[in-house]
Amino acid sequence: MIAIRFDTLIHWGARRFMAASRRVGRWTRPLTSTLVSGTLANVARTKRALVAENAPLRQQLIVLQRQIKRPALTPGDRLRLVLLARLAPTWKTTLLIVQPQTLLRWHRQGYRLFWRARSATARKRPQIAPETVALIQQMARENRLWGTERIRGELLKLGLRVGKRTVQRYMRGVRPPRRSGQTWASFLSAHAHEIWACDFLPVVDVGFRTLHAFFIVELGSRRVVHVGVTRQPTDAWVAQQLRETTPFGITPRFLIRDNDSKFGAQFARVAATTHIEIVRTPFRAPRANAIAERFLGSVRRECLDHLLILSERHLYRVLSAYCRYFNAARPHQGIGQALPKPTWAGTRRSHHWHRSARSRCWAVCIMTISGSPEACEWPGRRSDGNGSHDTPSRR
Repeated sequence: MIAIRFDTLIHWGARRFMAASRRVGRWTRPLTSTLVSGTLANVARTKRALVAENAPLRQQLIVLQRQIKRPALTPGDRLRLVLLARLAPTWKTTLLIVQPQTLLRWHRQGYRLFWRARSATARKRPQIAPETVALIQQMARENRLWGTERIRGELLKLGLRVGKRTVQRYMRGVRPPRRSGQTWASFLSAHAHEIWACDFLPVVDVGFRTLHAFFIVELGSRRVVHVGVTRQPTDAWVAQQLRETTPFGITPRFLIRDNDSKFGAQFARVAATTHIEIVRTPFRAPRANAIAERFLGSVRRECLDHLLILSERHLYRVLSAYCRYFNAARPHQGIGQALPKPTWAGTRRSHHWHRSARSRCWAVCIMTISGSPEACEWPGRRSDGNGSHDTPSRR
Protein backbone atom coordinates (compact mmCIF):
# COMPACT_ATOMS: atom_id res chain seq x y z
CA MET A 1 0.00 0.00 0.00
CA ILE A 2 2.83 2.28 0.89
CA ALA A 3 4.77 1.26 -2.27
CA ILE A 4 1.78 2.01 -4.47
CA ARG A 5 1.34 5.45 -2.96
CA PHE A 6 5.05 6.15 -3.36
CA ASP A 7 4.89 5.27 -7.11
CA THR A 8 1.83 7.45 -7.51
CA LEU A 9 3.60 10.32 -5.79
CA ILE A 10 6.60 9.95 -8.07
CA HIS A 11 4.40 9.88 -11.16
CA TRP A 12 2.46 12.94 -9.97
CA GLY A 13 5.70 14.83 -9.25
CA ALA A 14 7.10 13.97 -12.67
CA ARG A 15 3.99 15.29 -14.38
CA ARG A 16 4.09 18.49 -12.33
CA PHE A 17 7.75 18.96 -13.18
CA MET A 18 7.09 18.50 -16.93
CA ALA A 19 4.19 20.91 -16.83
CA ALA A 20 6.33 23.49 -15.02
CA SER A 21 9.13 22.98 -17.57
CA ARG A 22 6.73 23.53 -20.46
CA ARG A 23 5.34 26.60 -18.76
CA VAL A 24 8.83 28.03 -18.24
CA GLY A 25 9.73 27.24 -21.85
CA ARG A 26 6.67 29.11 -23.07
CA TRP A 27 7.56 32.04 -20.86
CA THR A 28 11.16 32.16 -22.04
CA ARG A 29 10.41 31.48 -25.74
CA PRO A 30 10.69 34.68 -27.89
CA LEU A 31 7.29 35.71 -29.20
CA THR A 32 6.98 36.79 -32.81
CA SER A 33 3.81 38.76 -32.21
CA THR A 34 5.31 41.50 -30.01
CA LEU A 35 8.83 42.87 -29.93
CA VAL A 36 8.85 44.00 -26.29
CA SER A 37 7.86 40.63 -24.77
CA GLY A 38 10.44 38.77 -26.82
CA THR A 39 13.18 41.19 -25.79
CA LEU A 40 12.29 40.87 -22.10
CA ALA A 41 12.32 37.08 -22.36
CA ASN A 42 15.81 37.09 -23.90
CA VAL A 43 17.26 39.13 -21.01
CA ALA A 44 17.27 36.13 -18.65
CA ARG A 45 18.76 33.71 -21.20
CA THR A 46 22.42 32.87 -21.57
CA LYS A 47 24.58 33.94 -24.47
CA ARG A 48 25.05 30.34 -25.61
CA ALA A 49 21.30 29.80 -25.80
CA LEU A 50 20.80 33.00 -27.76
CA VAL A 51 23.51 32.10 -30.26
CA ALA A 52 22.08 28.60 -30.68
CA GLU A 53 18.63 30.07 -31.32
CA ASN A 54 19.83 32.79 -33.72
CA ALA A 55 21.45 30.26 -36.06
CA PRO A 56 18.19 28.58 -37.22
CA LEU A 57 16.40 31.95 -37.22
CA ARG A 58 19.05 33.44 -39.51
CA GLN A 59 18.81 30.42 -41.82
CA GLN A 60 15.04 30.87 -42.06
CA LEU A 61 15.53 34.54 -42.94
CA ILE A 62 17.96 33.58 -45.70
CA VAL A 63 15.38 31.16 -47.16
CA LEU A 64 12.65 33.80 -47.01
CA GLN A 65 14.97 36.35 -48.63
CA ARG A 66 15.44 34.04 -51.63
CA GLN A 67 11.69 33.59 -52.05
CA ILE A 68 10.40 37.10 -51.25
CA LYS A 69 12.27 39.79 -53.17
CA ARG A 70 10.56 42.82 -51.66
CA PRO A 71 8.63 42.28 -48.44
CA ALA A 72 5.85 44.68 -47.55
CA LEU A 73 6.69 46.76 -44.48
CA THR A 74 4.28 48.91 -42.56
CA PRO A 75 5.24 52.38 -41.24
CA GLY A 76 5.48 50.82 -37.77
CA ASP A 77 7.98 48.24 -39.00
CA ARG A 78 10.10 50.99 -40.54
CA LEU A 79 10.07 52.99 -37.31
CA ARG A 80 11.13 49.96 -35.23
CA LEU A 81 13.99 49.14 -37.59
CA VAL A 82 15.24 52.72 -37.45
CA LEU A 83 15.13 52.76 -33.65
CA LEU A 84 16.76 49.34 -33.27
CA ALA A 85 19.56 50.26 -35.65
CA ARG A 86 20.72 52.85 -33.11
CA LEU A 87 21.29 50.11 -30.49
CA ALA A 88 23.44 47.80 -32.63
CA PRO A 89 26.99 49.01 -33.47
CA THR A 90 27.08 46.69 -36.50
CA TRP A 91 23.58 47.41 -37.70
CA LYS A 92 24.54 47.28 -41.38
CA THR A 93 25.51 43.61 -41.14
CA THR A 94 22.30 42.65 -39.33
CA LEU A 95 20.00 43.90 -42.12
CA LEU A 96 18.73 41.16 -44.42
CA ILE A 97 15.38 42.20 -45.87
CA VAL A 98 16.24 45.89 -46.45
CA GLN A 99 19.31 47.71 -47.67
CA PRO A 100 21.28 50.11 -45.44
CA GLN A 101 20.56 52.94 -47.89
CA THR A 102 16.84 52.25 -47.50
CA LEU A 103 17.10 52.48 -43.72
CA LEU A 104 18.99 55.77 -43.99
CA ARG A 105 16.31 57.14 -46.31
CA TRP A 106 13.63 56.22 -43.77
CA HIS A 107 15.66 57.99 -41.11
CA ARG A 108 15.82 61.18 -43.22
CA GLN A 109 12.09 61.04 -43.93
CA GLY A 110 11.34 60.69 -40.23
CA TYR A 111 13.70 63.57 -39.47
CA ARG A 112 11.85 65.83 -41.93
CA LEU A 113 8.45 64.81 -40.59
CA PHE A 114 9.60 65.49 -37.03
CA TRP A 115 10.82 69.00 -37.73
CA ARG A 116 7.86 69.78 -39.98
CA ALA A 117 5.51 68.95 -37.13
CA ARG A 118 7.74 70.81 -34.71
CA SER A 119 7.82 73.99 -36.78
CA ALA A 120 4.13 73.98 -37.74
CA THR A 121 2.22 76.87 -36.27
CA ALA A 122 -0.91 76.30 -34.28
CA ARG A 123 -2.85 79.09 -35.97
CA LYS A 124 -3.54 79.57 -39.66
CA ARG A 125 -1.76 82.20 -41.65
CA PRO A 126 -3.84 85.26 -42.42
CA GLN A 127 -5.38 85.16 -45.88
CA ILE A 128 -4.90 88.13 -48.19
CA ALA A 129 -7.75 89.66 -50.11
CA PRO A 130 -8.56 88.35 -53.63
CA GLU A 131 -8.10 91.88 -54.98
CA THR A 132 -4.50 91.88 -53.70
CA VAL A 133 -3.84 88.52 -55.34
CA ALA A 134 -5.23 89.80 -58.63
CA LEU A 135 -3.06 92.91 -58.35
CA ILE A 136 0.09 90.83 -57.74
CA GLN A 137 -0.66 88.64 -60.74
CA GLN A 138 -1.37 91.65 -62.95
CA MET A 139 1.94 93.29 -62.00
CA ALA A 140 3.84 90.05 -62.64
CA ARG A 141 2.11 89.53 -65.99
CA GLU A 142 2.53 93.03 -67.37
CA ASN A 143 6.04 93.70 -66.03
CA ARG A 144 8.32 90.80 -66.88
CA LEU A 145 11.42 92.53 -65.53
CA TRP A 146 9.95 93.17 -62.09
CA GLY A 147 11.12 90.86 -59.34
CA THR A 148 9.57 90.01 -56.00
CA GLU A 149 11.01 92.98 -54.12
CA ARG A 150 9.92 95.41 -56.83
CA ILE A 151 6.33 94.17 -56.66
CA ARG A 152 6.42 94.35 -52.84
CA GLY A 153 7.60 97.96 -53.10
CA GLU A 154 4.77 98.85 -55.45
CA LEU A 155 2.28 97.26 -53.06
CA LEU A 156 3.74 99.21 -50.13
CA LYS A 157 3.15 102.42 -52.06
CA LEU A 158 -0.53 101.45 -52.07
CA GLY A 159 -0.51 100.65 -48.36
CA LEU A 160 -0.56 96.85 -48.81
CA ARG A 161 1.92 94.90 -46.66
CA VAL A 162 2.59 91.47 -48.19
CA GLY A 163 5.42 89.07 -47.43
CA LYS A 164 8.05 88.03 -49.97
CA ARG A 165 7.02 84.37 -49.97
CA THR A 166 3.39 85.35 -50.57
CA VAL A 167 4.33 87.41 -53.62
CA GLN A 168 6.46 84.56 -54.97
CA ARG A 169 3.65 82.04 -54.50
CA TYR A 170 1.15 84.05 -56.52
CA MET A 171 3.69 85.09 -59.19
CA ARG A 172 4.42 81.47 -60.10
CA GLY A 173 1.04 80.88 -61.69
CA VAL A 174 1.16 83.74 -64.20
CA ARG A 175 4.87 83.96 -65.04
CA PRO A 176 6.40 80.96 -66.86
CA PRO A 177 9.83 79.78 -65.72
CA ARG A 178 12.76 81.32 -67.51
CA ARG A 179 14.81 79.20 -69.87
CA SER A 180 18.33 78.40 -68.87
CA GLY A 181 19.92 79.26 -72.23
CA GLN A 182 19.48 81.68 -75.10
CA THR A 183 16.52 81.11 -77.40
CA TRP A 184 16.85 80.75 -81.14
CA ALA A 185 14.84 83.93 -81.78
CA SER A 186 17.03 86.00 -79.47
CA PHE A 187 20.16 84.57 -81.10
CA LEU A 188 18.95 85.57 -84.58
CA SER A 189 17.88 89.06 -83.49
CA ALA A 190 21.17 89.70 -81.68
CA HIS A 191 23.45 88.48 -84.49
CA ALA A 192 21.30 89.17 -87.57
CA HIS A 193 23.97 91.25 -89.33
CA GLU A 194 26.57 88.56 -88.66
CA ILE A 195 24.57 85.63 -90.02
CA TRP A 196 24.13 84.25 -93.51
CA ALA A 197 21.66 81.51 -94.40
CA CYS A 198 21.91 79.12 -97.36
CA ASP A 199 19.50 76.66 -98.90
CA PHE A 200 18.71 74.77 -102.11
CA LEU A 201 15.69 75.23 -104.40
CA PRO A 202 14.83 72.38 -106.81
CA VAL A 203 13.46 73.55 -110.19
CA VAL A 204 12.06 71.43 -113.03
CA ASP A 205 12.75 72.70 -116.54
CA VAL A 206 10.65 72.33 -119.67
CA GLY A 207 12.21 68.92 -120.38
CA PHE A 208 11.24 67.61 -116.92
CA ARG A 209 14.84 67.63 -115.75
CA THR A 210 15.70 68.75 -112.24
CA LEU A 211 17.90 71.76 -111.63
CA HIS A 212 19.17 72.93 -108.27
CA ALA A 213 19.49 76.60 -107.35
CA PHE A 214 21.70 77.53 -104.41
CA PHE A 215 21.11 80.80 -102.52
CA ILE A 216 22.93 82.60 -99.72
CA VAL A 217 20.95 85.33 -97.93
CA GLU A 218 22.07 87.82 -95.30
CA LEU A 219 19.63 87.85 -92.38
CA GLY A 220 20.14 91.43 -91.23
CA SER A 221 19.32 93.15 -94.53
CA ARG A 222 17.53 90.30 -96.39
CA ARG A 223 20.07 90.81 -99.18
CA VAL A 224 20.79 87.91 -101.54
CA VAL A 225 24.54 87.47 -101.39
CA HIS A 226 25.02 84.68 -103.92
CA VAL A 227 23.07 82.52 -106.36
CA GLY A 228 24.26 79.43 -108.22
CA VAL A 229 22.63 76.85 -110.49
CA THR A 230 23.69 73.27 -111.29
CA ARG A 231 22.29 69.90 -112.26
CA GLN A 232 24.52 67.90 -109.91
CA PRO A 233 25.02 69.68 -106.55
CA THR A 234 28.05 67.81 -105.21
CA ASP A 235 30.04 68.65 -102.12
CA ALA A 236 32.86 70.13 -104.22
CA TRP A 237 30.43 72.36 -106.13
CA VAL A 238 28.79 73.68 -102.93
CA ALA A 239 32.23 74.35 -101.44
CA GLN A 240 33.18 76.30 -104.58
CA GLN A 241 30.02 78.42 -104.26
CA LEU A 242 30.99 79.37 -100.71
CA ARG A 243 34.52 80.11 -101.88
CA GLU A 244 33.21 82.41 -104.63
CA THR A 245 30.92 84.19 -102.16
CA THR A 246 33.86 85.17 -99.92
CA PRO A 247 36.65 86.09 -102.39
CA PHE A 248 38.24 88.93 -100.41
CA GLY A 249 37.79 87.64 -96.88
CA ILE A 250 34.37 89.29 -96.50
CA THR A 251 32.75 86.59 -94.38
CA PRO A 252 29.96 86.41 -91.81
CA ARG A 253 30.38 85.07 -88.34
CA PHE A 254 27.71 82.35 -88.65
CA LEU A 255 26.26 80.41 -91.58
CA ILE A 256 22.95 78.60 -91.10
CA ARG A 257 22.34 75.46 -93.13
CA ASP A 258 20.09 72.44 -92.92
CA ASN A 259 21.06 68.77 -92.64
CA ASP A 260 21.26 68.14 -96.38
CA SER A 261 23.90 65.62 -97.47
CA LYS A 262 25.11 68.09 -100.12
CA PHE A 263 26.99 69.95 -97.39
CA GLY A 264 29.95 67.64 -96.97
CA ALA A 265 33.52 67.67 -95.73
CA GLN A 266 34.83 70.08 -98.38
CA PHE A 267 32.14 72.62 -97.57
CA ALA A 268 33.01 72.40 -93.86
CA ARG A 269 36.71 72.76 -94.69
CA VAL A 270 36.14 75.95 -96.70
CA ALA A 271 33.97 77.37 -93.90
CA ALA A 272 36.65 76.60 -91.31
CA THR A 273 39.34 78.17 -93.51
CA THR A 274 37.37 81.41 -93.81
CA HIS A 275 36.57 81.39 -90.06
CA ILE A 276 32.83 80.84 -90.52
CA GLU A 277 30.99 78.95 -87.81
CA ILE A 278 28.43 76.54 -89.26
CA VAL A 279 25.08 76.40 -87.43
CA ARG A 280 22.98 73.37 -88.35
CA THR A 281 19.22 73.54 -87.96
CA PRO A 282 17.38 70.76 -86.08
CA PHE A 283 15.70 67.97 -87.99
CA ARG A 284 12.20 68.73 -89.29
CA ALA A 285 12.42 72.36 -88.14
CA PRO A 286 12.02 74.63 -91.19
CA ARG A 287 11.29 77.63 -88.98
CA ALA A 288 14.89 77.53 -87.74
CA ASN A 289 15.90 78.76 -91.22
CA ALA A 290 12.73 80.78 -91.75
CA ILE A 291 14.24 83.72 -93.68
CA ALA A 292 15.84 81.48 -96.30
CA GLU A 293 12.66 79.40 -96.60
CA ARG A 294 10.57 82.56 -97.01
CA PHE A 295 12.93 83.81 -99.72
CA LEU A 296 12.58 80.52 -101.63
CA GLY A 297 8.80 80.92 -101.46
CA SER A 298 9.10 84.45 -102.88
CA VAL A 299 11.25 83.19 -105.74
CA ARG A 300 8.62 80.60 -106.66
CA ARG A 301 5.57 82.85 -106.34
CA GLU A 302 7.00 85.97 -107.98
CA CYS A 303 9.29 84.51 -110.61
CA LEU A 304 9.47 80.79 -111.38
CA ASP A 305 5.71 80.12 -111.36
CA HIS A 306 5.36 82.50 -114.35
CA LEU A 307 8.19 81.19 -116.54
CA LEU A 308 9.21 78.05 -118.38
CA ILE A 309 12.85 77.23 -117.72
CA LEU A 310 14.69 76.01 -120.81
CA SER A 311 18.17 75.21 -119.53
CA GLU A 312 20.62 75.66 -116.72
CA ARG A 313 21.98 78.89 -118.18
CA HIS A 314 18.46 80.24 -118.65
CA LEU A 315 17.61 79.57 -115.00
CA TYR A 316 20.80 81.29 -113.86
CA ARG A 317 20.01 84.41 -115.94
CA VAL A 318 16.44 84.55 -114.59
CA LEU A 319 17.49 84.12 -110.96
CA SER A 320 20.30 86.64 -111.31
CA ALA A 321 17.86 89.21 -112.66
CA TYR A 322 15.39 88.48 -109.89
CA CYS A 323 18.07 88.77 -107.21
CA ARG A 324 19.12 92.17 -108.56
CA TYR A 325 15.50 93.29 -108.38
CA PHE A 326 15.10 91.71 -104.92
CA ASN A 327 18.10 93.58 -103.56
CA ALA A 328 17.48 96.95 -105.21
CA ALA A 329 13.74 97.52 -105.59
CA ARG A 330 11.66 95.16 -103.48
CA PRO A 331 10.60 96.37 -99.99
CA HIS A 332 10.56 93.84 -97.15
CA GLN A 333 8.24 93.63 -94.18
CA GLY A 334 10.91 92.17 -91.92
CA ILE A 335 13.01 95.35 -92.11
CA GLY A 336 10.18 97.88 -91.95
CA GLN A 337 9.31 98.00 -95.69
CA ALA A 338 12.88 99.10 -96.44
CA LEU A 339 15.12 97.97 -99.27
CA PRO A 340 18.00 95.57 -98.64
CA LYS A 341 21.24 97.42 -98.19
CA PRO A 342 24.79 96.08 -98.09
CA THR A 343 25.32 96.03 -94.31
CA TRP A 344 28.83 94.97 -93.46
CA ALA A 345 28.52 95.22 -89.66
CA GLY A 346 29.08 91.50 -89.27
CA THR A 347 31.95 91.15 -91.75
CA ARG A 348 35.69 91.19 -91.24
CA ARG A 349 36.48 93.85 -93.90
CA SER A 350 34.71 96.76 -95.51
CA HIS A 351 33.63 96.41 -99.12
CA HIS A 352 32.06 98.78 -101.62
CA TRP A 353 28.78 97.60 -103.05
CA HIS A 354 28.61 97.98 -106.84
CA ARG A 355 25.28 97.96 -108.58
CA SER A 356 25.36 97.43 -112.32
CA ALA A 357 23.74 100.13 -114.44
CA ARG A 358 22.93 97.61 -117.16
CA SER A 359 20.77 95.36 -114.93
CA ARG A 360 18.01 94.19 -117.22
CA CYS A 361 15.25 93.13 -114.83
CA TRP A 362 12.33 93.82 -117.15
CA ALA A 363 10.92 90.26 -116.95
CA VAL A 364 10.78 90.25 -113.17
CA CYS A 365 9.49 93.80 -113.00
CA ILE A 366 6.59 92.89 -115.30
CA MET A 367 5.52 90.11 -112.93
CA THR A 368 6.02 91.75 -109.56
CA ILE A 369 5.40 95.49 -109.79
CA SER A 370 2.65 96.71 -112.09
CA GLY A 371 2.59 94.64 -115.26
CA SER A 372 4.43 97.16 -117.48
CA PRO A 373 8.11 97.82 -118.12
CA GLU A 374 7.57 101.52 -117.44
CA ALA A 375 7.11 100.83 -113.72
CA CYS A 376 10.74 99.82 -113.27
CA GLU A 377 13.15 102.72 -112.76
CA TRP A 378 16.81 101.89 -112.14
CA PRO A 379 19.75 104.10 -111.31
CA GLY A 380 21.51 105.17 -114.48
CA ARG A 381 18.43 104.61 -116.64
CA ARG A 382 16.78 107.75 -118.04
CA SER A 383 13.21 108.17 -119.20
CA ASP A 384 12.16 110.69 -121.83
CA GLY A 385 8.54 110.94 -120.62
CA ASN A 386 7.09 109.05 -123.62
CA GLY A 387 7.48 105.58 -122.17
CA SER A 388 10.85 104.83 -123.80
CA HIS A 389 13.97 104.25 -121.74
CA ASP A 390 17.48 105.11 -122.63
CA THR A 391 20.30 103.06 -121.22
CA PRO A 392 23.73 104.68 -120.97
CA SER A 393 26.27 103.42 -123.42
CA ARG A 394 28.96 101.01 -122.28
CA ARG A 395 32.11 102.72 -121.20
